[in-house]
Amino acid sequence: MGIAVFDIDGVVADVRHRLHYLERRPKDWPGFFAAAAADTSLTEGLDRVRAAAAEHEIVWLTGRPQSLREVTRRWLSERDLPGTELIMRGHRDFRPAPELKLAELNRLRARQVQLFVDDDAKVIAAAAGAGFPTVLADWMESSPVLSQAQDQAGRT
Repeated sequence: MGIAVFDIDGVVADVRHRLHYLERRPKDWPGFFAAAAADTSLTEGLDRVRAAAAEHEIVWLTGRPQSLREVTRRWLSERDLPGTELIMRGHRDFRPAPELKLAELNRLRARQVQLFVDDDAKVIAAAAGAGFPTVLADWMESSPVLSQAQDQAGRT
């Protein structure tokens, strides 16, 4: 059966309404994360997760911090999204998203990762380079602010 691994932000959750918190100097990380419960859904991402669930166990792999675990679980549940395993960024883990997610994918490798979907092109490149089957979630307009948060700040 294998597993299908999905990111959340930019894949099933539309985070654009809270990016303004990251455009400030200094960045307002608490504000950015506090607004996560108000994310709207990305229909394309929801459809892809549900289609994958017909053949695979769904595992969520997000750069969101552990402090958002309950908010994230509730958000996924409210949308009736499959998958109970939620892998999140550990406390004070600020590794860039490609490094963080590749390490987690390698940990999951024995469970036969059949699909990995993420909105970050650098994460997808790292995963594909390591032999994982990937799909770049390009259905939400990319944002330089979000890319910097993922790939440099290691915050989401």
